[in-house]
Formats: sequence, structure tokens, C-alpha cells
Amino acid sequence: MSYSLNEKIALVTGGTKGIGKAIADTLHRAGATVVITARTAPKDGENDHYFIAADLSTPDGALTVSANLLEKYGRVDIIINNAGANTSPNGGYSTLSDEDWNHEFQLNLMSAVRINKALLPSMVAQKSGVIINISSGAAMLPLWDITIPYSAAKAALNAYSKGLSGELGPKGIRVLTVSPGVVRTPLMEEFIDNMAEAMNISTDEAAKTLVEKVGNLPLGRMAEPEEVANLVGFLASDEARYLTGTNYLVDGGLMPVV
Repeated sequence: MSYSLNEKIALVTGGTKGIGKAIADTLHRAGATVVITARTAPKDGENDHYFIAADLSTPDGALTVSANLLEKYGRVDIIINNAGANTSPNGGYSTLSDEDWNHEFQLNLMSAVRINKALLPSMVAQKSGVIINISSGAAMLPLWDITIPYSAAKAALNAYSKGLSGELGPKGIRVLTVSPGVVRTPLMEEFIDNMAEAMNISTDEAAKTLVEKVGNLPLGRMAEPEEVANLVGFLASDEARYLTGTNYLVDGGLMPVV
């Protein structure tokens, strides 16, 4: 399989670090011209892609990205909605404010909805395109004391993705979802650090507690960002041209369902 993306224009939101950076680099190696977004620019020497600064948890952020991208390239062929994070405080329902819930949905659901709405007219006009929404295994395995708003937002993203695939399939556009499990990223390390501080335990103990909460990992380790990116690269390519409307778990066998 060639996984060739030559002459394709790809957008990766949240593309400066972690899974997003790995995806951007993978698409670039496959021949795509890659545009990345984040709230802050990557450090010098850490980015080979066209960067657009934007806060995608706001309506203006999506408009900034779409206007800038279309002005520079005139079209987009691949959209990877990767921007997202679990940012709410731990502790369950009593610790969560309306603001916490709203922020999780703005960042983890509405950022993708707005980017897609802004850029889909150009895809529809060219009768081709691929949208891959990066969700999370947490959507199917919510942890009451850690991920409830995040899980709910990602579950909504899954439903949105499935519905959108039905609308856009006849227009030549594929929509897919990729749901990573526990991945070794800077955000995951920050999450574990915050968890350790809140529980007054060491980071090693916090990491062990997290693994115990989500269940045993059959493969015995966290995923590396590149292992998620490799699947995304395949799904974005013509080799996957008959795939749409499906959610792919990259969880090392974690999910206890058939």
C-alpha cells in the first residue's frame, strides 16, 4: 500500500504536539501539504507545516482557520479534527460547574462541528474529501470521578460523526472516527501530574491508579502517538476509499466490549 497523499491539502487541528503532531508528520511524509492549528505557535524547529493560530473552542477560531486556509490554498482535501482535551476538575458531579461542562463541549465537540461547517462547502464543490474526527475510548468507558464531561462530549462527537457520514457519503466525502485509548502524550503526562497533586500521591502512583481505573491493558503499555497516526494516515488515503461512518478503537485491547 502506498498511502500516497501527494497533492492533497490536509488540516490537522491541535497539530503542534502529541497525537496531532504525529498525525501531521505522518500525512506530510505521505506527500500531503499540511496545515496545523493551535492556540500558540510551536517552538522554533518543532514544526515543518503551515501554522494558523486559533482557539477552536470559540466560533471566531474556526472562521479564522477556514478563511486563512482557503485564501492560501483554495481548498482542503483532508480534515483531521484532533483539537480536544479533558480539562475539567476531578471529583465527580458536585465539583463540576456549568462552565466546566460548557468548555468540554465547546472544545471537544463544537470545535469539530464549526471547522467542518466552515470548510465543507469547498469539499462538496469538489465532490471529494475525508474528515476524521479524533474521539476517545472515554466516550464508551466514562470514569465518574475523572472524565464525565469529556466522555459526554466525545460521545456526542461520535454520534455527530456517524450522522454526518450518512449526509456526506453521497457527495463523495468520507467521515470517520478514531478513538485512542491511553496514549503517552504531553497532555496525558500533565493529566497524571494534576491527578497526583489532587490525590497527594506520586506521579508513578497516579499513573498506576489511572491504569487500574480504566482496566488492565492487554498489551501492557500506553500507546505511542505514532501508533494512532499510522491508522489515521491509512484512513485518509485512497486505500481506505470504501470506509466511512466507522469508529476505530486504538486502545491496546482495553475496551471490555465486543
